[in-house]
Amino acid sequence: MITPEYCRVMAGYNAEMNRRLFAAAERLGEAARRQSAGAFWSTLHGTLNHILWADRMWMARLADGPPAITDMAGSPGMYADFETLAAERQACDAFMSDWAQTVDPDWLASSLTWRSAVLKRDVTAPVRLLVAHLFNHQTHHRGQAHTLITQAGEKVGDTDLFLVVPLEMFA
Repeated sequence: MITPEYCRVMAGYNAEMNRRLFAAAERLGEAARRQSAGAFWSTLHGTLNHILWADRMWMARLADGPPAITDMAGSPGMYADFETLAAERQACDAFMSDWAQTVDPDWLASSLTWRSAVLKRDVTAPVRLLVAHLFNHQTHHRGQAHTLITQAGEKVGDTDLFLVVPLEMFA
C-alpha cells in the first residue's frame, strides 16, 4: 500500500502543487488572499498557513523536523506575512523531499506513538497510515485553496497527479 516510492512521488507532487498554488496566490495580491471566503480556515492565506502548520506537525513527529510555532487554532495566522509564509513553505517542502528519500519499508511497517493535542491523549498508529494521512490532508486542503484561487479568477494549472509528476517515477 504505502511504499518508499509512494512517499517520494507524493513529496514531489506536494512540492510542485505548493509551488503552483503560491505562484497563483501571489498573482492574486494581498487583498484577495485575505478576503474571507467562507472556507474552513476562512481565507486563502489562512488555508495556506494551515496546510504548512499540519505538514510541520507531522514532519516533527515522523522525521524530527522543525515543529509548528502555534497550535491548530492559531494555524491560519501562523505567518502573517505572505513572503515569509512562502519561504517557510519552500523550506518545509525541501525538508519533506529530503525525508522521503530516507523512507524505508521497515520504518513504514513500524508504529508511532505521540501526544495528540486534539484528542488530549497518547495515540499509537501504524506509520504507513500516518504517512497516507499526511499526504491526504495536504490534498484535501490544497483542493480548498485551489477553489479559492479559481473563484478569485486566477489559474493554478493541472492538478492531476499523473499530469504533474513525471510518469517515469511510476515505471
